[in-house]
Amino acid sequence: MSNSNLQNYSKPWLNVEQQVAVLESRGLTVADKQAAMSFLLHVNYYRFSGYCLAFEDQRHVLVDGTTFEEIKQTYDFDSKIRDLFTEALELIEIDLRTTTAYSFGETYGAFGHTLSRNFHDRFDYNANHCDWLSRLNEETERSSELFVRHFSRNYHDYPNIPIWVATEIMSFGGVSRMIAGMKKKDRKKISTEYQLAPRVLSKLTHHFAYVRNLCAHHCRLWDRRWKVKPELPDRAAFRSPHLISNSGLYSTVLLLEMMLSRCPAISTEASLWKDRIISILDHPPNCPDSILKMDVPVNWKQHPAWSQ
Repeated sequence: MSNSNLQNYSKPWLNVEQQVAVLESRGLTVADKQAAMSFLLHVNYYRFSGYCLAFEDQRHVLVDGTTFEEIKQTYDFDSKIRDLFTEALELIEIDLRTTTAYSFGETYGAFGHTLSRNFHDRFDYNANHCDWLSRLNEETERSSELFVRHFSRNYHDYPNIPIWVATEIMSFGGVSRMIAGMKKKDRKKISTEYQLAPRVLSKLTHHFAYVRNLCAHHCRLWDRRWKVKPELPDRAAFRSPHLISNSGLYSTVLLLEMMLSRCPAISTEASLWKDRIISILDHPPNCPDSILKMDVPVNWKQHPAWSQ
């Protein structure tokens, strides 16, 4: 169906000097134009303009007195947040992959994941077992890992591989779909390891996979509203006044901290991560309502996670 409101894109290419001029026309104070141009040659103007949104009084009109350096500092703040999210998600993902492989393999054996009868009748997130297994086999055949090539040369089961090998090949989204598609008793076996309800673990893993993809594409996180929201544990620490909503960054900060604290093998890393995230949140962007844009409560340091 055609949309009569569509129009042809007609905005011209702008050189870096013109880009700075556009920003100035919107009220941005640029003290050092050479430094600004250098930065825009490193960070795409379109990416940079996304960080201007939090400083706008109205569309394309910045709050009076907003400086280029303040926008850049917000970009740097977001970059630090994204680095910490990436680090935490890697640790949690590895732990989840291992726990899933160990638990499912113990119950159903090496190739139990290839049989639909070992899963719930319906897969969540619009993917059934056949589709999920086909994608896993495609990922296996594309893999250049030596252990996969070894398996393909020595076993006729290929491209089916043991679950403890498969969880090293499948995407994090694939792990998420697998957990969501498990029978409740099998999900409970895994979720118990993290002191979570089975449904919460499923939704949380899906949310983490979504955030991980945002991080991988260097997307802006700090003031983003999540399209894939996590389901929060039914605990006081995840209710008001400790948490405003599950729509923004702070809910994920708390969930990452919680999951890291429940992976005993990485207790040192978890402690260091907590110190660094506190330090970053202590210095939010210098823009209107920056704390609220992240859904961070005013008295956020009183949360049990930070007082332990």
